[in-house]
Amino acid sequence: MPKKPSSASHPSLKSKKAYAAAGVDVDLGNQVKSGIHAMVQGTHGPEVLGKIGGFGGLFRPNFKGMKDPVLVSSVDGVGTKLKLAFAANRHDTVGQDLVNHCVNDIAVIGAKPLFFLDYIGAERLEPPVFKQILKGFAKACREAGCALVGGETAQMPGMYQRGEYDLAGTIVGVVDRPKLIDGSQIRVGDQIIGLPSNGLHTNGYSLARKVLLETMGLKLSDKPQGLTKTLGEELLRVHKNYQPSLAALSAGIVKGLAHITGGGLVDNLPRVLPKTCDAVIQTQSWKVPALFELIEKGGKVDHEEMYQVFNMGIGMAVVVRPKNASDVARKLKGKVIGTIQKGSGIVRLV
Repeated sequence: MPKKPSSASHPSLKSKKAYAAAGVDVDLGNQVKSGIHAMVQGTHGPEVLGKIGGFGGLFRPNFKGMKDPVLVSSVDGVGTKLKLAFAANRHDTVGQDLVNHCVNDIAVIGAKPLFFLDYIGAERLEPPVFKQILKGFAKACREAGCALVGGETAQMPGMYQRGEYDLAGTIVGVVDRPKLIDGSQIRVGDQIIGLPSNGLHTNGYSLARKVLLETMGLKLSDKPQGLTKTLGEELLRVHKNYQPSLAALSAGIVKGLAHITGGGLVDNLPRVLPKTCDAVIQTQSWKVPALFELIEKGGKVDHEEMYQVFNMGIGMAVVVRPKNASDVARKLKGKVIGTIQKGSGIVRLV
């Protein structure tokens, strides 16, 4: 009877142990990824061909009814909001954040999402953490009508601190070219409708963490005056997905859209403004959520800078004709926060 090969006499076994000793456990990776298919299957429609685990995701689009389909893509991350997920040991919300952020970024052009791919880089793959992240991806993709067709998971010891990871995502959507929203039809007199955010969304966390946790010395379990949840729960609120409600509006109603992410209202609205128009924002037209006021006062942050770092309670800006403003605001559960005036393509806060 032949001897059972030892690691010394079987190079593949020896190298596998050496790789694990170096910090990359291939078997653990396979174990962690073994349940992916069942988790993401609910995001797949008939357009998805093949299965998770191949070298590439397969998606057969149906552009029926479109005159001139244009593919729209975007890539993004979650930023240092991940530090709060690590500290709170809660990882399902950041997966949703990533998907929803990407969906909103293509929704401003009028695109609907088709499919999403994720990237997870970690010091070491922890099965419970990985499952929470994937659960968040799958939940958000289902709600967005977007297929999760694949991704990449990498173990990289030495690149991340123990227990930490990074996330990135790529989304591909489609818009019929005649219905593309690019801001070119914005005119003086148009109204700006602000849609409420769900907190910080995925921007400004480096400053928020410094002010709240370092300068003010607060803990995630604290519940400062004015907040309805603990600080940790407030900071981990899920980034809203605005695409479904925007898509429900009649074609041609919306002239321009700005996703209020990094750069706030100050830097994002100009991305859709004609060079001859300014967006004049009435900052008193909505109530700024208490969390932003806490950061501003606790960190003694300049008032105008707050509007360039944070969304200040407005997650999406919608530009429409004056005659459509009240109806659109009602349907989107937003409010008029400003007007388009003659100018040079900037935002003016008043």
